[in-house]
Formats: sequence, structure tokens, C-alpha cells
Amino acid sequence: MDRPAIVLLSGGLDSTTVLAIAKDQGFTPYALSFRYGQRHSIELEAAKRVAEVQGVARHVIADIDLRVFGGSALTADIEVPKHESLDDVEDGGVPITYVPARNTIFLSFALAFAETVGASDIFTGVTAVDYSGYPDCRPEYMDAFAAMANLATRAGVEGTSRMTLHSPLIARSKADIVREGLRLGVDYSLTSSCYDPDDQGQACGKCDTCLLRLKGFAEAGVTDPVRYQSA
Repeated sequence: MDRPAIVLLSGGLDSTTVLAIAKDQGFTPYALSFRYGQRHSIELEAAKRVAEVQGVARHVIADIDLRVFGGSALTADIEVPKHESLDDVEDGGVPITYVPARNTIFLSFALAFAETVGASDIFTGVTAVDYSGYPDCRPEYMDAFAAMANLATRAGVEGTSRMTLHSPLIARSKADIVREGLRLGVDYSLTSSCYDPDDQGQACGKCDTCLLRLKGFAEAGVTDPVRYQSA
């Protein structure tokens, strides 16, 4: 029996792992990525590679221009913070790389996509462990969105099905995520997580997400297969 599910796919480590998890659980994945005005297209290119290799039923890239609002180092002319190690990252609240309301916007699109393909399941790679401190990655936020989703859809109102929001990585460390992905045969060389890669797609190795990714691979006891500028 076909079990369609929408998987938010950025092309990074977490979302690629979640795609593999959805497939392992028997779902037919429909991947959804966004061209939202981010400072580079490297992650989208990675998402295309991942979607092709993992054999999704359909890969949609939606266009939204969040640059009209700005407010983030990923969508405005604001420098991406760089550090030599995670010890240098100050715990000063929500970082400047947070894109205002991004997950709410992405999940709303996923909800619309789910209704059109008859899916009752949405997978997202948010994690509340080894993450950058974004407010829309917390368990209470995910629970609240799931409750809203069942008030906002035809299937939910008519009682024909209930939307389930899956966040299988939310309580996992980056090392655990890497181990799970490798167990499922994920090729992490296809992925890209860096906020500020160079023109050749090489990761900077010093932004928050690079440092967290490198920490995860190191703690998992394996080498990150992507290319870094400092390597």
C-alpha cells in the first residue's frame, strides 16, 4: 500500500538522513526544497543529488523570496559568523543565521503539498541537540504546529485522516544522526551543510553548522566526506 509522505529536504546532513529514515519506515517520499533567497545555491544542488540518488517519487523546489524581509545572515548583506571551534561560539540567544519564521513557512508549504498528494505524514530534520539555538527547532514548537495542521486541512476538519509531523532527529546528537544515516546507507558526500561555501562548493569549516557537522562526524568516529576550504 502506497504511503506518501512529504520530506523537507535542504540537502544538508539532517534532512538527508530524515529522507532515508522515511524510506526505511516504508513511506513513499515526496521531497520539498526551497529557493528562498539564501546566499548560495550549493545546498539546493545537493538536494537535487540526494533526491535523485534516494529515488523520491517527486522533488519540488518552491520559490519564495525571503530577502524582501532580510533579518538574517542567510538572506541579507550580513556577514556569516565564523569561529575556530565550538568553544568560541557565544551562547547569546538566537544567532544571526536564524531566518525569521523559516520553519513555519516551510512546514506550511509542506502541508499544502501533503494535501495535494494525499499524504498524512510530513518529515522534517529539526533537532534540539547539537543545534544553533533556533526557536523553531524545539519540541514544543513542533507539537504546536502539528496541532494547528489538523485544524487547517480538509482531511483534518472532515475527520478522514490526521496529519502527523515526524521529527525523528529532534532528540539525537549529530553523532547519533551520522551513525543512523550510515546504517541506512546514506552517502554524505552528496550533501552540503555550510552557510558560506566557496564557488566550488567547498565548506568553510568555521560557521556554526560546519562546526556542528564536523563534531558529529568526529564523535561518530568517521571522516566527513565533503570538501572543506581549510583541508
